[in-house]
Amino acid sequence: MTPADSPLPALPRREFLRWSALGLAALGTRSMSVAATAPTAPTSALGDDVDFSRWLQPVPAGAVFEDPEFSIWCGSAVRGDDGKYHLFYSRWPRRLGHKAWVTHSEVARAVADRPEGPYRHADVVLPARGGGFWDGSCTHNPTILRVGKKYCLYYMGNYGDGIVQLPLNWTHRNHQRIGVATADSPAGPWTRFDRPVVDISADAAAPDALMTSNPAVCVRPGGGVLMVYKAVATQGKPPFGGPVVHLVATADRPEGPFAKRLAPIFTRPGEHFAAEDPFIWHDGDRYRGIVKDNNGIFTGRGYSLAHWESRDGFDWRPAKHVFVTTPEIVWTDGKRRKLDALERPQLIFGPDGRPAVLLCAGAHTPDRIASFNVAIPLREPKT
Repeated sequence: MTPADSPLPALPRREFLRWSALGLAALGTRSMSVAATAPTAPTSALGDDVDFSRWLQPVPAGAVFEDPEFSIWCGSAVRGDDGKYHLFYSRWPRRLGHKAWVTHSEVARAVADRPEGPYRHADVVLPARGGGFWDGSCTHNPTILRVGKKYCLYYMGNYGDGIVQLPLNWTHRNHQRIGVATADSPAGPWTRFDRPVVDISADAAAPDALMTSNPAVCVRPGGGVLMVYKAVATQGKPPFGGPVVHLVATADRPEGPFAKRLAPIFTRPGEHFAAEDPFIWHDGDRYRGIVKDNNGIFTGRGYSLAHWESRDGFDWRPAKHVFVTTPEIVWTDGKRRKLDALERPQLIFGPDGRPAVLLCAGAHTPDRIASFNVAIPLREPKT
């Protein structure tokens, strides 16, 4: 098997021997010894009738985070002990075009005094590590989770030749795997691991036999963490493969090992790629998710965001009020702006544990080069 065909790049001999001796189970002893024993995010039940489409508020100009040199995507934020909000986001040079997300993305951090911003770039958190690493070329899809006193940054990484291609560099895309980095502070330093935390399944017939990406993670009320992740099978025509689905995995510790449940969720019979970009949380009563509905299959409103729920984290169904929003924002001056993209939803929660801000990646035009993150304020309607 050549390096290009290998599921992972070759490790240096010292690393190979260490992993052979310890085994993959050593992740738990090598990494942080923190058990996820209690939820640290929301604990405020929202009930059966919550309608997030009524929570959306006008967007102030300072709530758009953009950079003239970089395309920006995938914003996920957490409040630190310093009282500031730390936004972890994906970026890559605008000059390379939108499709360079899969070859040149890196995870960076921005900081703000308020959850809706304005955010200011602080540093690059997860740069490409270079040859020999599973995330050697690209880091993307960050989602930040605080577990006790530790910060856990889940992300997608890949490796390849670094060539931007249209419609996509499929080598990089199909080398996508899920990892996690940990730190005592949102400012780091961050510890990365030498193996993905969620790799592809060895069974060629598995729904995640080709690639894994887009991790969404929350603390389970009984302890441990639950992850929903995007998976692609090998049943479809190469190089795309497919179908594209979402699967659930659980772990006693934030850094794994994760046990997979290979039963696809967010699906509809006959649909090859129904949904994408989930954000999940537990509100003290049930699991909830906001998911991109690629074609309005679930909302009936075309490309949109959809609200899902689950009692156990494994079996998901559209919520009573499934529709959240179409790709548009309303500014505080009352002007409404249609967008080409509004996706990668993430939430910031208020002190009461209820959703306070909806973060999304956005783009005005189909080329998506001048993409940005937007923080949409949320307010629970009184009636």
